[in-house]
Amino acid sequence: MSRAERIAEIPTGPVAVPPAVRTLAGDDVVTPVWRNVLGGLTFRLDPGPGREAGGTRYVKWAPAGVPGLDLAAEAARLAWVGDRTPVPRVLDHGTDADGAWLVTQAVPGRSAVEARETGDPAGAATAIGRGLRALHEALPVASCPFTWSVADRVANADARLARGDGPAQWFPEHRGIPVAEARARLDDAPAVDRLVVCHGDACVPNTLLHDDGSFAAHVDLGSLGVADRWADLAVAAWSTEWNYGPGYDGHVYTGYGVEPDPERIAYYRLLWDLS
Repeated sequence: MSRAERIAEIPTGPVAVPPAVRTLAGDDVVTPVWRNVLGGLTFRLDPGPGREAGGTRYVKWAPAGVPGLDLAAEAARLAWVGDRTPVPRVLDHGTDADGAWLVTQAVPGRSAVEARETGDPAGAATAIGRGLRALHEALPVASCPFTWSVADRVANADARLARGDGPAQWFPEHRGIPVAEARARLDDAPAVDRLVVCHGDACVPNTLLHDDGSFAAHVDLGSLGVADRWADLAVAAWSTEWNYGPGYDGHVYTGYGVEPDPERIAYYRLLWDLS
């Protein structure tokens, strides 16, 4: 099992549905579709009797007090994106003593992670690159109120290191680097290639594809903000290895229309891992 699968996965066993999700669902059929290691859960709500006209909804739920699962921040980002590029439309969000929730309208498409079952990971990786290029070109940097800056992410890395995180929590590519050296490398960021509004978590599962394999939409935009495009590109391509196996990263760059940049790829993967 890869580290990515330990971080997030499709539930294969029973999942306790939080009371808030039960209330939001009403008579709808509740199906757990995703969970992460922080305790966050995503449920699909399919229309029950009398709600056929309402369509399928999704509810993301995060337990109270868990850093890194800020659903209010994601709601604000989705609202800002609006209809500039295909993303879920926010229907509701809120909190109670147990946690927070974000309700969105379903968007057409299926997660690109399903390409490992359909047998076309190369095509999916190319579509991921095309979709990422479309997002970067659609969102205006000048008016974006959100940032995903190197400085902020390095501060997050420092906080993790201070809590005792280290090579045991890193990907295999970085585990042989001494902690002090890895941290020092973060202070040597490459010059910005092109500022864009980044997705912030452009991993394979967060791209939706149409049935014909073309790009459909993006989901999970809680970290969206202005950064170098390679902050997205490096991790989007890297995630194909976690989800499809080795050899598909180049298809992401081809789909995006850019040649691989080894220096920026190495830097932004290390920053991702530590932060």
